[in-house]
Amino acid sequence: MVEPELKQVEYAAPSAVVEPINTDEAGTLAPLASSDDTNEQWREIGEKAYSFLASMPEYLGRFFSEYRKPLTTAGLIFGAIVSVKLTLALLSAVNDVPLLEPTFELIGLSYTLWFVYRYLLKASNRQELSQEFDKLKNQSRWQVAPHLLFPRVVLIPQPLSQRGYGLS
Repeated sequence: MVEPELKQVEYAAPSAVVEPINTDEAGTLAPLASSDDTNEQWREIGEKAYSFLASMPEYLGRFFSEYRKPLTTAGLIFGAIVSVKLTLALLSAVNDVPLLEPTFELIGLSYTLWFVYRYLLKASNRQELSQEFDKLKNQSRWQVAPHLLFPRVVLIPQPLSQRGYGLS
C-alpha cells in the first residue's frame, strides 16, 4: 500500500493596516429634503388624486349616457355568449352521467310523437292548434302592430250622388 505524500503549507495571517478613525471632523452628508417640501409634494399629489376621483362619477355618467346603445348591445351579446356556454357545459355534464342521455332522448321522442298524434294528424286538431297559437300571439307583448305590417288604405270619399242615395 502506498501512502500519499502530504505537503504541509504554512499559512500566515494577513497583516492588515488599521488606520485610526478621525472623529474630530464630521463628514459631509447629502442634505435631506426638508419635511416641508416633501409634505407639499404629497399634498399636491393628494389634491390631484382627489380631484380626479371626485370628477370620476361625472365622467362615467357622461360616458354611459353617450354610449348607452353600444354598451347595452355589447352586454347582451356577452350575456348571450355566457349563457350559451353555460348551457352547453351543463348539457355536457348531464350527458356524461350514464343512462341520462338515452333517457332524455326517449322522453323527447315520446313527446314529439304525442304532439304529432294530438295536434297534427287531424284537420280539426290543426285548427285548434292554430287558434291556440293565435291566442298566444295576441297575448304576446312583442306582437307587431298591424299598421306596420299592412299600410293604411286611403279612402277617397265619393260624392253622395254616386253612392246611390238619389241626391243630385
